Amino acid sequence: MGLGAELKAKLFTPGHWRLGVTAFAECLPYEDNRIMLNFDVTDKHGLPTLTMDAEFKDNERRMRPDMMNNAAEMLEAAGFKDIKTYDDQSWPGLGIHEMGTARMGRSPKNSVLNGNNQVWEAPNVFVTDGSCMTSAGCQNPSLTYMALTARAANYAVDELKKMNL
Repeated sequence: MGLGAELKAKLFTPGHWRLGVTAFAECLPYEDNRIMLNFDVTDKHGLPTLTMDAEFKDNERRMRPDMMNNAAEMLEAAGFKDIKTYDDQSWPGLGIHEMGTARMGRSPKNSVLNGNNQVWEAPNVFVTDGSCMTSAGCQNPSLTYMALTARAANYAVDELKKMNL
């Protein structure tokens, strides 16, 4: 399309313009969706790789037509014309804020992390990204990650001062 003044001029010239809308929704925290270390398949350093076993289920599939129709209604209300909808399908991993691979919980029997984002089996390891969250809305979770990190760091510093780590 060009650069600078040329691009600016083209943007003001009517043409064949298109707009796309993508919708994301919550994936429920299914216990059988998981990521495991695969010791049978290793990387170039001899370390185990990850095997991911996750899928969207009926709840997620049933939300898709609703999201598609809502997007079309919003575009129509905004004055867009010739609106066409389609469902390009989706699967875990296409979203940019996947979560839940290191579930936080009250027991090592059903979770990877304790309430301070500390790995049950490795107390000197803290996981403060979205892994601890089994579910989230569609908003950007970065501020939540920052709060989790600040809380875990405070806890770790206190534990270090007590010589517990």
